[in-house]
Amino acid sequence: MQNLDLILTLTGGFAAALVFGYLTHRFGLSPIVGYLLAGIMVSPHTPGFVANTELAEQLAEIGVILLMFGVGLQFHFREFWAVRRIALPGALIQSLATAAFGAVVMHTLGWDWKVGIVFGLAISVASTVVLTRVLSDNNEIHTQTGHIALGWLVMEDLFTVFVLVLLPVIFSPGVVGATGIIEAFAFTAIKIIVLVIFTFAVGGRLLPRFLTHIANTNSQELFTLAVLAIALGIAVGSAYMFEVSMALGAFLAGMVVGQSEFSTRAATEALPLRDAFAVLFFVSIGMLFDFNSLIESPVFVIATLAIILLGKPLVAFLIVALMRYPLRVALSVALILSQIGEFSFILATVGADMDILPANAQNILVAAAIISITLNPLLYRAGGKIERWLDRCMPGLTNCIHARCAPIPATNGQVNKQSGQIHVIVVGYGLVGQTVVRLLMENDICPTILELNVQTVQSLRSQGYRTIYGDAARINTLTDAGITDAHALVLSVSDVKGESEIIRQARELNPHIRIIARTTYMSNRQNLIAAGADVIFTDEGEVALSVTEMILKQFGATPDQINRERQRVHESFYESFFPTPPQAKKEET
Repeated sequence: MQNLDLILTLTGGFAAALVFGYLTHRFGLSPIVGYLLAGIMVSPHTPGFVANTELAEQLAEIGVILLMFGVGLQFHFREFWAVRRIALPGALIQSLATAAFGAVVMHTLGWDWKVGIVFGLAISVASTVVLTRVLSDNNEIHTQTGHIALGWLVMEDLFTVFVLVLLPVIFSPGVVGATGIIEAFAFTAIKIIVLVIFTFAVGGRLLPRFLTHIANTNSQELFTLAVLAIALGIAVGSAYMFEVSMALGAFLAGMVVGQSEFSTRAATEALPLRDAFAVLFFVSIGMLFDFNSLIESPVFVIATLAIILLGKPLVAFLIVALMRYPLRVALSVALILSQIGEFSFILATVGADMDILPANAQNILVAAAIISITLNPLLYRAGGKIERWLDRCMPGLTNCIHARCAPIPATNGQVNKQSGQIHVIVVGYGLVGQTVVRLLMENDICPTILELNVQTVQSLRSQGYRTIYGDAARINTLTDAGITDAHALVLSVSDVKGESEIIRQARELNPHIRIIARTTYMSNRQNLIAAGADVIFTDEGEVALSVTEMILKQFGATPDQINRERQRVHESFYESFFPTPPQAKKEET
């Protein structure tokens, strides 16, 4: 019978991932947990079907390449440049601090210093796949947290590339000391610089033209093949020609294509394959897990998890907070980095090949990776609760961070309203916020804007707007904005983090304030009403109203008919769908 290892590995891996992914989703957990469990079930360490480990690892590498290509498509250089001051030093300091911490702990447990250093370096690097997936699942890739985390991760990957090159130089016998290290470091830096220049200079000119010719054929199959060939070709070429990671090459390829007019279509064509093969990455991680590692080295596993889940995020939190970022951003970046992944195993493999790491080191890493990857989505979603706990239990720390993160003090009485003037606080200055502020000012209503983007705040201040830089979820920020005597609070941002908590705090500080909130889905309204909102507008509800109005106009309905139907639909959405909140009933009486 012919060899069916590839087909069996794909079939078994996808089927197990589907089953366990569905089950974990039903239990309210991240599907990532299910994919890891699926890998354990098809591994050599459990009874039943056994997938081919080597094939699974190679298929998983394709998933990493396509994932990083997709990240590059969505990652704009100006976004990285905006966070360079935090991503560059932050990634370097955190990686070195975590490596040093790991080396000390492992040396204390009986390992040699050399072993501890390599192991510490391995657990200092977060997983690209996990971080990107968690950000994507929470719709935060294009937020301030997402930009910092992705920029941080790019720098960690570059740092790891240098480490992989320097390890043989530092630890191999017979190699020159400082001179050899400097030469290896310089040679690696030159290769990376040449790769970047070559990719953007040559690829930036050739790839758009190549895709234009392919697009002119009007063949979807050829375009899909072209996207895959570019992603895989540049990734493999980077590894063989420049000796850097394929993930870095794929990321650069995505950035080049992302600057062309084909970025949207390329992302659409690569998305299904990317998601499918990215699942195999988690399955392959699960296949490496050996239960004996927990039994044989429980202390080492616990110590490793302590560094990953406590030590590493603590260092990242302190760095981000010291760089004057808000508490929520510092906490989110710290939590999303509290895991390890693909580069950790690459470093461990190199260390094992050089006879530095002991045999059980790989199993310890796998056990720690599975547990940290499983917990990471849960920890990230719990960021709001952790922030509120810090506010209650460590107010001195949170107040200090809040004070440091406000580089634009509210001066010159900018938030002091005139006596007798209506005062409205608007949270967020996107398109909705801009429209609300403009209409309020045109009607002689005094708006105060709460915004987290420093550049936006500076611009608004220069134009004379009353603006507060800060997180609306913090009581101090609401107080500074004048919440206690404000007439209304408008949450113009859809599904802002901690929206219910903002509403509750505003209601406690000012029981008579009118709170107008915005959310994406009708199903979210109940939570906002329970929190104390008076009026909630939903994106999907307003779209439904607009579509209904347009259809009626097209078929010749009179303005009175349109107004009547609009009112009926509006009442159906915003009055009958959920009961009127208690505070609104009090106002009516």
